[in-house]
Amino acid sequence: MKTLFNNYLNTFKGLSKEVWWLALITLINRAGTMVIPFLSLYLKEDLHFSISEVGWIMSAFGLGSVAGSWLGGKLTDKIGYYKVMVGSLFFSGLLFIALQLADDFASVCFGVFVVMLVADAFRPAIFVALNAYSKPENKIRSLTLIRLAINLGFSAGPAVGGLIITGLSYAGLFWVDGITCILAALLMIQVLNPKKAKVLDTIVNDNPISAYKDKAFLVFLVAMTLFGIVFLQYFSTIPIYYNDIHKLSELEIGIILGLNGFLIFIFEMPLIKWLEHTRYTKLRLMFFGALLTGISLLVLNLTAWSGILIVGMLLMTFGEMVAFPFSNAFAADRAKKGNQGEYMALYSISFSIAHIFGHNAGLQMTNAHGFDTTWYIISGIALVCALILFSLNKHLIKSTF
Repeated sequence: MKTLFNNYLNTFKGLSKEVWWLALITLINRAGTMVIPFLSLYLKEDLHFSISEVGWIMSAFGLGSVAGSWLGGKLTDKIGYYKVMVGSLFFSGLLFIALQLADDFASVCFGVFVVMLVADAFRPAIFVALNAYSKPENKIRSLTLIRLAINLGFSAGPAVGGLIITGLSYAGLFWVDGITCILAALLMIQVLNPKKAKVLDTIVNDNPISAYKDKAFLVFLVAMTLFGIVFLQYFSTIPIYYNDIHKLSELEIGIILGLNGFLIFIFEMPLIKWLEHTRYTKLRLMFFGALLTGISLLVLNLTAWSGILIVGMLLMTFGEMVAFPFSNAFAADRAKKGNQGEYMALYSISFSIAHIFGHNAGLQMTNAHGFDTTWYIISGIALVCALILFSLNKHLIKSTF
C-alpha cells in the first residue's frame, strides 16, 4: 500500500506552483457549481416548468456558453488570460446569486444566458494559462490536475448540494455558488498576479495560422461536439431519469453524481501517466473514451435493476477520464500553430454547442419517446463520434490534412 501511495504521489511531481494554484482556484470554484447538476430538477420541481420548457432553458444555457467561450478567447488574445479569469470569476459569482430572482420563463432564459456568457469566458483563458505555466513535458498532467480539481469539486458539490436542498432550499445553492466564485477570484488576485506568477512556456508565433483554416482541428471539433452531446446527458436527462424512473431522492442523485468525481480524483492521474507511455495516439485513446461513454447509456436499457445506474456511471467515468485529458492536449498542441485564445475558444465552443443541442434534444426525446429510445439514439451519436475520431487518426498518420 505504501508503494502504491508513493507511486500515486509521484504522478504529481514536476508540476509548477502556478499550476497547483490554478487547481486550487478551480477546486473552490467548481465545488460551488452545485447548481448545474440540479438545474434541470430545480426548473422542473421548484419553478414548475414543463420538461419541454426546461429543454429550451438549457439551450439558453448552451447559447450563453458559446458566446462566453468566443468572447473569452477574443479577450484572452487581446488583454491576457489573467484579467479574463479574474473578471469572469468575480462577475459570474454576482450573477449566480442574482439568478435566483428570475422566476418566469423569459427571465430565466435570459438570466441563464447572461450567467453562462460571463462564466464560460473563463474556459479558453484557463487553457492558455495552463500552457504558459506548464513545461512542455508536463502539459497533459497539468491539464489532468485541473480536471482532478474540477471533478473533486463536482464530487463534493452534488453531495453537499443534495444536503442543502434537503435542509434548506434550492435558493441556498445559488448563494453558495456565487460566494465560491467570488472567493476564487480573490484568491487568484493574491497568488497569480502577473508580478508573482512565473511563466514557463512562452509561445510566440509571428505568422499564426487561423484555427478556422485548420481542417484537422475542425473535424476534431465536430467529434468533440458529438461527444459533448452524449456526455452532457449526465447533467440534464440523467438526473430526471434517476428521479422519475428509479425514484431516487436529490441526496441519492447527488451521491451517484459525486461518485464520478471521486473516482476521477483517485484514478485519473495514474491512468493518464500510464496511457502517455503506451503506443496509442491521443485520437485513438479518445476513440476508446467515446465508446465507453456511449455504452454507459446503452446499458441502462438492459435491466430495471437500480444497480445498473452504478455500472453506467463507472463506464461513463472511465470514458471521460480517457477522452477529456487527451482531447485537451490535442487542442493545446494544435493551438501552438496559431492564436492560442482562438484555438482554445473554438475547443470550448464545441462543448458549448453541445450544451445548446444536447440538453434540449435529450429532454425533448425523453418527453416524446421515453428514456429507452433516447438512450439508444444517444449511444448511436457516441458511435458516430468514435468513428470520426478513428478516421481522423488514420488521416493524420498519413498526413492527409
